[in-house]
Amino acid sequence: MNTPPATTEQIYPILYSFRRCPYAMRARLAIAVSGLSVALREIELGNKPKTMLAISPKGTVPVLLLPEGRVIEQSLDIMLWALAQHDPHEWLNQAPEDTQRLIDWNDGDFKYYLDRYKYADRYPEQTPADYRQQSEVFLAELETRLQRHKFLCGDNFSLADAATLPFIRQFASVDNAWFESSPYPALQQWLNTFLRSNLFAAVMQKYPPWNVDDPLVLFRYETGLVPFQ
Repeated sequence: MNTPPATTEQIYPILYSFRRCPYAMRARLAIAVSGLSVALREIELGNKPKTMLAISPKGTVPVLLLPEGRVIEQSLDIMLWALAQHDPHEWLNQAPEDTQRLIDWNDGDFKYYLDRYKYADRYPEQTPADYRQQSEVFLAELETRLQRHKFLCGDNFSLADAATLPFIRQFASVDNAWFESSPYPALQQWLNTFLRSNLFAAVMQKYPPWNVDDPLVLFRYETGLVPFQ
């Protein structure tokens, strides 16, 4: 794909995002913790900006346009880009092989069944309970880990936690009453602690949909670097 050059006035990386999208959410988490500043462009899924589609025709968020014109189209790649600039809590050093396995599982089988659980009316081949039960294989793995350690790969919050939490949040919201009564107490505590954190509040701040004539909106996490203990 030919990448259009960045405009001469572009100083900051430009992040096209959608607040509730778990992929965009995890990209914002890594950018926030890195301490970097990006120009945030909140989109409407039903009215995607032409400027975004010009650099990324696939039309999904997040998309990051760097000042030199390079485009990063995958959320995990955006996370790795941000942490490569500054990784104050050493997210990248926490069991990298184990982290990759968890992320692959999250983005693969778990996301597959999560989509079917959330939108079960679109997938009538099985019941919502069937899709939930298949999703629980991943939940059980996370619960086992969190029974042993405070976070997924040890006693420190890391890339594995940031990359999976938005999807567990999405899973829990499908039937919150069921999730809160499910046999995953450590997983519940892990999620609820995150949802009460300053970091989560920062990355979930609401912004109006971006228009081409809007002034610059900078996204930067300024409430302290420690996500939560």
